[in-house]
Amino acid sequence: MKVLVIGSNSFSGSNLINKLLNEGYDVIGISRSKEYNDVFLPYKKNPRIKNFRFFNYNLNYDNNKIGALIKKEKIKNIFNFAAQGEVRSSFYYPLNHYQTNCMSHINLLEKIKRFDFIDNYIQISTPEVYGAVKNVMFESFNMNPSSPYASSKGALDLYLLTLFKTYKFPVKFVRSSNVYGPCQQLYRIIPKSLIVFLMNKKIKLDGGGKSKKIYTYIDDISEGELLIMQKGKFGEIYHLSINKLISINKLVKKICKVTGKKFEKIVNFGPERIGQDKYYNISAKKIERELNWKAKTDIDLGLMSTYKWVYDNLNTLKKMKLDYIHKE
Repeated sequence: MKVLVIGSNSFSGSNLINKLLNEGYDVIGISRSKEYNDVFLPYKKNPRIKNFRFFNYNLNYDNNKIGALIKKEKIKNIFNFAAQGEVRSSFYYPLNHYQTNCMSHINLLEKIKRFDFIDNYIQISTPEVYGAVKNVMFESFNMNPSSPYASSKGALDLYLLTLFKTYKFPVKFVRSSNVYGPCQQLYRIIPKSLIVFLMNKKIKLDGGGKSKKIYTYIDDISEGELLIMQKGKFGEIYHLSINKLISINKLVKKICKVTGKKFEKIVNFGPERIGQDKYYNISAKKIERELNWKAKTDIDLGLMSTYKWVYDNLNTLKKMKLDYIHKE
């Protein structure tokens, strides 16, 4: 069975590809950039790599090519990870975020919405569409986004919902907590902290690290995404989360412990970033109840796995930029 992963160079997309190959699927990946350094692509070492094909297509310019590929290959299952994904940059480049996260996807969907061979279209959404919520987040919550990034993602979700209602388009929505693990982009807090500490440098915590979020290990997330494709209900939203809140402050203290550093000597504090929601407590009770999924990897075990990846590849990683670079 063929599966298309749009946004195959993304952290979550590349990990899912590895999972799909392990499960015996034929996988096609699409990304606007050429395949990244192998250190970021776990599927490169997969013994079933011959079952993977990559196409360097940009969703903003190559919709005709992507639509034609889906039609030619009669692809039954599609995962969409492609997005401009950084909150702070969305305030500076809102048009880019709306173009990539919403309009270009709608352009593609207009081409494929009546393809009767498509069995699943899994939209990788974000809980940030809910905005700042002081209580536990459930799938039934209304959207109340706090950033152009979140509102652009929410706009596409709503459009997909109309396709489901009007054409029975087989969409399912995934909203995950923060994810982490080996092969993650280096500007994210966990790999960045590990690299910086191993290089005996300091890191700045925005807002004093008081924000509380949930961090779920990437392998657990990929397992949940595959399960949603196989057994999830059409038109439904599913949260993936380990259901354990942790402050950024405490998270970095755990990273300090892993790397043998003293928190007070290696951390500076700065103001909170614009548009950041300070509390994300995402309930995964729905998928636990309906599909029998549950995150297995606790934060300490996940951090050790991520530390090993960073340590083993430090000579390569330390030469790379640790800050987010916006691409139009």
